[in-house]
Amino acid sequence: MQLIDWIILSATLLFIVAYGAIKTKGSKNVNEYILGSNETPWWTVGLSVMATQASAITFLSTPGQAYHDGMGFVQFYFGMPLAMVVICITFIPIYHRLKVYTAYEYLEQRFDVKTRSLAALIFLIQRGLGTGFTIYAPAIILSSLLGWNLNLMNVVIGLMVIIYTVSGGTKAVNVTHKQQMFVIMTGMIITFFIILSYLPEGLNFNNAMHIAGANEKLNILDFSFDTDKRYTIWSGIAGGFFLMLAYFGTDQSQVQRYLSGKSIRESQMGLIMNGLLKVPMQFFILLIGVMVFVFFQFHPAPLHFNPNNTKIINNSEYKSQFDGLEHQLMKVEEDKKEISMLYVDQLSQDYDNIQLHNKMIALNTREKDLRDQAKLLISKADSKAETNDKDYVFLYFILNFLPKGLIGLLLAVIISAAMSSSASGLNALASTTTIDIYKRHVKGEKTDKHFVDATQTFTLIWGVIAILFACVGTLFENLIQMVNIIGSIFYGTVLGIFLVAFYIKYIKAQAIFWGALVSQIAVIFVYKMDVVSYLWLNVIGASLTIVLSSLLQLIINMTKAEQQEV
Repeated sequence: MQLIDWIILSATLLFIVAYGAIKTKGSKNVNEYILGSNETPWWTVGLSVMATQASAITFLSTPGQAYHDGMGFVQFYFGMPLAMVVICITFIPIYHRLKVYTAYEYLEQRFDVKTRSLAALIFLIQRGLGTGFTIYAPAIILSSLLGWNLNLMNVVIGLMVIIYTVSGGTKAVNVTHKQQMFVIMTGMIITFFIILSYLPEGLNFNNAMHIAGANEKLNILDFSFDTDKRYTIWSGIAGGFFLMLAYFGTDQSQVQRYLSGKSIRESQMGLIMNGLLKVPMQFFILLIGVMVFVFFQFHPAPLHFNPNNTKIINNSEYKSQFDGLEHQLMKVEEDKKEISMLYVDQLSQDYDNIQLHNKMIALNTREKDLRDQAKLLISKADSKAETNDKDYVFLYFILNFLPKGLIGLLLAVIISAAMSSSASGLNALASTTTIDIYKRHVKGEKTDKHFVDATQTFTLIWGVIAILFACVGTLFENLIQMVNIIGSIFYGTVLGIFLVAFYIKYIKAQAIFWGALVSQIAVIFVYKMDVVSYLWLNVIGASLTIVLSSLLQLIINMTKAEQQEV
């Protein structure tokens, strides 16, 4: 990194932190601190909702996901638009009418304090873990870049988020989200056109897409009914719908964003904006990953993208074997470049050569085999090393190929995204702890100022907890999948509770509490057994909660009827 990169990176991040802290300091009451005095316009609601979901993990992991596996991950978001419609029709009007601070307040009115506390506790567990990972992701970047201690970077990033979140609450989160989304989209759009400019002369975007397609990176839709496959159109529409319905409808980090809207209509418009823009945005980010793949058909790529693991292998007895694999990869890359250019030349003659296509697939298979052998050597050199390097693909491209200045901007993009989602998470964790746990059980009358102070204190506490989670975090396939897996384990049960609350009026408190508790245990067991793709856990959790609570209520009603007869 050059001086200009450091200036751009530092100036961007310091401005966001300072602006958020100064602009919104001094909330006088709980409504102002948690809901921003319900003054947020619809477009700010929409941007804030998008920024909350678009963490650093999105911009760090998604391009790497596309580089390795293609565009199929976009199917994960196919259920979102429908989920937004359902939330706008059912969830938002109820939340606004009851004037709740958190989604879980409604559950006490519908059921009892026990059910409210259960849902809040499940949220606190999964969001606490998730917020830790949103801090961990950008810490990986800076630790790799600067050679600094990873845990130190977790602390630094966590403290930046804590400063303005504690100071300004929801207003600070919403205000900073606007700047963060501007930085994020500007950086990604510029990067896309930079990649295009780096392609060989005569190779346009259309040809690049043909190369990506020939390498099976543009297989967007999978209509198979294989439940073992993580991303199919069915898991996206069904599992994705339930996950998005749970996330946007019951997760306080999102609910708090649109509860701060000026009115029901403003909140609804903000969510619809998110539903319309999220899939195209995710498609675009995946497309950048595919373009990085095309770029590396014509430029040398490392045998392993994680520089920390490369250092491990270079200081081990397996260095010579690793070097041998690198030389083999160089030969494969030369062949890939030659075959790709021949393929493009024949495209200009309207001739799609099947033999060249098959050679591309064979070379990709050979490359994957070499990379797998490299991972095996890394594991032998250090059994504790995480060999999956998907999350480092985009980082490697940024640091080694982008021009001066843009490196700083792209790092600011990723760290801004981390700050936006982490701030929302901390804000929601603190609000839920204060309103659903502390306020519900504290003795005696307390002033509004007392609960504002309590929320700020819990923000600080959860910030420290998230940093601790980040410090013990490990890569799991890749970060974006890890976060979604954590959500899928818990979201289904909470969604089932809310669906029963909204739509099945005859089910009462006792039945839903025990039905949800058993359902959550069952979902964890199903995940441990690894019998279905994680997206289906959302469907299983919600469905099982509804079925079990219905059966329990039936048994309770029958028991009461028998007792009355006696």
